[in-house]
Amino acid sequence: MDWQTQRDKESKSFRESEGLRILLARLQANGGVTWRTDPEASELMRFAARRYAGLARKHGLDPWEAAAAAYDAMRASSTLRADDPWAMVTRAVQVTCIAEERAQGLLCSVHQARRPKVSAFHDAERFSDREHALTDYHPAFRTSPADAQPDEPPRVEVAAAVEDAIMMFTLLDWPADRARNGVEYVCGRLADAPSRASAYESLRRDYPARALLDVPQRAWMAMLRALLGSGNPLQAHTKAGHGILLRLLLGEPLRALFHDDDLVADIVNNAPGARV
Repeated sequence: MDWQTQRDKESKSFRESEGLRILLARLQANGGVTWRTDPEASELMRFAARRYAGLARKHGLDPWEAAAAAYDAMRASSTLRADDPWAMVTRAVQVTCIAEERAQGLLCSVHQARRPKVSAFHDAERFSDREHALTDYHPAFRTSPADAQPDEPPRVEVAAAVEDAIMMFTLLDWPADRARNGVEYVCGRLADAPSRASAYESLRRDYPARALLDVPQRAWMAMLRALLGSGNPLQAHTKAGHGILLRLLLGEPLRALFHDDDLVADIVNNAPGARV
């Protein structure tokens, strides 16, 4: 056997698992520097690209992407210790190809696609690409036709609730001008506030407004409690915590509010000019 024949035989030895183990041990002996200079390393990677070309195409990848996954597996110390190094490399390439394909479908990174809680989802798809139209759109994706008109414009409902609130204060012994001015001022501030709770806290300390409206402190606090709720977090989901504005907007009739004894007593007893 001449020298060239012997060289060819040695260069093909990595096709077997034990030959691959020997080659990898040599390539990694000096910290992996030999990977850059050893001609057999280049031949090994070309062989890996051919070996895993079919697996790569199955998952929509380029053969050299599979070869890159094989390279990562070959550099792992566990591959050297494996009973069958090629079996270890093949499994690693298969897992990587699956993760690459799932990452492309899920529009995420390969690292995320390897996680079961992410890979359990179906691939992203356009609504227009579906063969059958969706009938169960999430409410966030639902829109009304451009020419659709609500049965009753929200502004009408709000205006009606404000007028009912003014009427309630007026019928419960509040001066008509103070009732109207106070309710309208509170509603204006409520419209600019991020929440009823923040509006309540802001209005509670609005001393200039109270002076401008000529409403005593106890009457002002009674109006805020009645309109916006008590402000007590423990009563947030009760009628006392809702306030009459919200109750009216939710469809509760004005006559029902007059049957709320605690509400009526608080408004009457704290009306401007009422005796304590």
